[in-house]
Amino acid sequence: MAVATTTTPILSPTTTLTRQTLHTSFNFFAKLHPTKPTSRHLRPITKLQVSSPTNPPTTAAAAAAASSSKPTEETIFFDGGAHYGDLLANLLLGFTLVWLPLTLAAVFRAFYLRYRFTNLRVTVISGLTGQDRSDFSYKVIKDVQVVPRFIGEWGDVIITLKDGTKVDLRSVPKFREIAKYCLSIADKSDVLTEKGPKGF
Repeated sequence: MAVATTTTPILSPTTTLTRQTLHTSFNFFAKLHPTKPTSRHLRPITKLQVSSPTNPPTTAAAAAAASSSKPTEETIFFDGGAHYGDLLANLLLGFTLVWLPLTLAAVFRAFYLRYRFTNLRVTVISGLTGQDRSDFSYKVIKDVQVVPRFIGEWGDVIITLKDGTKVDLRSVPKFREIAKYCLSIADKSDVLTEKGPKGF
């Protein structure tokens, strides 16, 4: 008796089953964790046509244009707080009840007030965390006056702006040099006017 034998490929059903299982498991995980489409699939691709100028600028003209568009670098002339002598003198006189408010003002100036003079602007930084900041350019300065304090070790710099605003900077160290610097940058006369009584 003859037995009919059929040859069936052993690997093909398993391979098909494995591909179907992988495809099904991929779809299952894709539903659990959907991916966001990338931005390149959402918008059409556009091409930008850029042409170079027919007459390129000369090197001297290009250098002049680059120097005019580039701002000058900011250099700091003075950056600091009130003079330490102001704090020391007011602390010594603060033991009297009459002088106590002035002592508290001196302590506030010493710890929470900074002046910065650069070649481009004047900056006053104040407040507990330095969040109060005032900047103005030298172009808006109309006049600069100084008031010496103590024996001339420190003083007040009073800057009058063109709109009539007066900015009073108290207990500034090197106040005469700073005032002359402000006048020279603002293209004003270098003659300083000292006014007011000398005191603390």
